[in-house]
Amino acid sequence: MKKTVLSRSFIIILVKMKKTALHYGPADKPPLKEWIPLSIQHVFAMFGSTILVPILVGLEPTTALFTAGTGTLIYILMTKAMVPAFIGSSFAFITPLIAISSQYGWPYAMGGAFISGIVYCIVAFIISRVGSDWIHRALPPVVIGSVIIVIGLNLAPTAMNMAMYTNTSDTSTYSLVYLSIALVTLAVTVVANVFFSGFFSVIPILFGLVSGYLFTLIMGFFFPQYNIIDFSIVSSASWFGFPHFALPKFKIVPILTFVIVSFATICEHLGDTLVISRVVGKNYYEDPGLKRTLLGDGLATTWASLWGGPPNTTYGENVGVLAITGVYSVWVTGGAAVIAVLLSLFPKFGALIQTIPNPVLGGISMLLFGVIASSGLRTLVESGVDYQDKRNLTISSIILVIGIGGGLLKFNMGPSLEFSLGSVALSTLVGIVLNLIIPIRNNK
Repeated sequence: MKKTVLSRSFIIILVKMKKTALHYGPADKPPLKEWIPLSIQHVFAMFGSTILVPILVGLEPTTALFTAGTGTLIYILMTKAMVPAFIGSSFAFITPLIAISSQYGWPYAMGGAFISGIVYCIVAFIISRVGSDWIHRALPPVVIGSVIIVIGLNLAPTAMNMAMYTNTSDTSTYSLVYLSIALVTLAVTVVANVFFSGFFSVIPILFGLVSGYLFTLIMGFFFPQYNIIDFSIVSSASWFGFPHFALPKFKIVPILTFVIVSFATICEHLGDTLVISRVVGKNYYEDPGLKRTLLGDGLATTWASLWGGPPNTTYGENVGVLAITGVYSVWVTGGAAVIAVLLSLFPKFGALIQTIPNPVLGGISMLLFGVIASSGLRTLVESGVDYQDKRNLTISSIILVIGIGGGLLKFNMGPSLEFSLGSVALSTLVGIVLNLIIPIRNNK
């Protein structure tokens, strides 16, 4: 449901393989000469996905780096520095961020994000009192897997529009040049994801971004009419700056939309925490407990909304780095967080990121969004969801049709207030309701 799914199949393989020798445990502090390069390695692993989300939705990439870094530090604090996880931009919220910001404005989108973080905190509080079984009953694999598929396929038109059109909102602006750039970017990303080994296999997005960018530059050099990279924003950007704090605004529709989507991302959090536990060899469900991991994730998202950053979630890319290196030190992930914050304080760096052409992003997204959908299929398969069972077949089918088909629930709640709920949020809500009301029985 986020960028992290790109590396999840790789992570699962690593978990099943013989473990890399442990170099540093969660509480171990490496010497400085190793600490810094190890932290930089984590930054590289999460960099591509973290900046891709704000670029896709129209937020500042440097702000996302700032909120990812500070959010990770909050997470470390809340989990008693026990869990070596990195917090970054969540792909699950792309659709609601775009929809709410276009209809209500960014302050209300940030208000929805703020409340979604609060939902995490509320769930964490409930778990601390009554346990976590109720979550699994409300959101079983058949619902979660189907919703993940919807998230990926719902984003597919965004990827193709960026890959083919000079103006993503106008289908008459088809460009073969744009498609060529997207295909080169896609090809490099696929090669890096499938054929590279070791640490390099964890950063295919970064390889794709750099390669597509260089290809566009070279093409623009030899064919000036196809020069689509504008460096003017880089020259006009200041060298040093700080993200702007702003209070979010609240309306019922944005709040409800983000609340519903947050239930899908909570389940993703549960899966990520389980994978980290398997890699590190500790049961983080029990210690520090889901109540603390969810609280850390929720507070990180609430904090991000106050700075105009996208909602956050745990990052599978960094779990892959843990599995490869055998370095589980929270000091290393904390160091990566500090480096991300430092990078965010240089607007010229952020302006350079914003020069990345749309077809480059489209090429990456063609794979990434597809892998998100495939991750949903894998969830269904690995969980053993039985589609001979008419109950499972019914729930999954309805979720897919509503989510992919553009289902929309809309009605007036007053003279100046219209309620609207669609795509991911609506399909998630319908899936939860169907799972709760359709009885479990042998109805093959």
